[in-house]
Amino acid sequence: MLQESLDTGLRVRPRVRWGVLTYFLYIAVFYAIFVLNGVDYMRIAESERTLLLWAVAPISGGAVLTITMVTLYGWWHPSLVEKRRLSGWAMSLPIIMMVIAVVNMLIADFTHITPLMWLYLIVSCILVGLNEETIHRGQLIVALRSRFGETGVWLLSTAMFSAFHLPNFFLGVGVGAALLQLMSTFGLGSIFYLVRRSTGSLVFAMLLHGLWDFSIFTTNGSSSFPIAGVLAPVLAIAGAITVPIILRRERGRDNAQSVSQSVG
Repeated sequence: MLQESLDTGLRVRPRVRWGVLTYFLYIAVFYAIFVLNGVDYMRIAESERTLLLWAVAPISGGAVLTITMVTLYGWWHPSLVEKRRLSGWAMSLPIIMMVIAVVNMLIADFTHITPLMWLYLIVSCILVGLNEETIHRGQLIVALRSRFGETGVWLLSTAMFSAFHLPNFFLGVGVGAALLQLMSTFGLGSIFYLVRRSTGSLVFAMLLHGLWDFSIFTTNGSSSFPIAGVLAPVLAIAGAITVPIILRRERGRDNAQSVSQSVG
């Protein structure tokens, strides 16, 4: 188990309940603003007004909550910095994901996007990366590591990331799309987990998350072949399969080292 509770800068000792509390508070703030502004999820990137009301506003509210809670806990350092990295090849899927996002934008038509829409899209996607990664693969991982082994930490934090998107079912996504989103976000969340564990920093996961969402929202309805949307399920399946394999190998290596040290 990776113990973060020894970090001397913590004001609040990591416990599962504190991480889950922030998770639910974020959901409450984010979706409350969504609902109050009368969101239609499928039309978020339609115009300057929809982006302001349905992207910038709820995400900004969520950012205030996220920054406040993590600061109160004093969990910024363990949330942002990974003490133990995976091998470099674990970055293969994240790199593929980044390439797909870039290609998706290169083949799209952006003539319908105004300068103000660009600003709103950039701000909202930066904040999405900050918020959702800090909540799910930052402070929630810190909390879960106080009780669970790393496989449990990955599984629970990623499942909660997926469940975070469940309310979209009631906000205009539709049954089929909502179920596909739940499955896809679990796999894509697994890839963001790999970024944290491989690079040693949550910042890179924030950047990849923001880039992916930017690619999706800026090209929504403006590409004859939305490659990111088409390949997202494939990436998700690969991520969900790859992470437990890597963690099992890591656990086996740790066990072997422990036996070697005890014998020595």
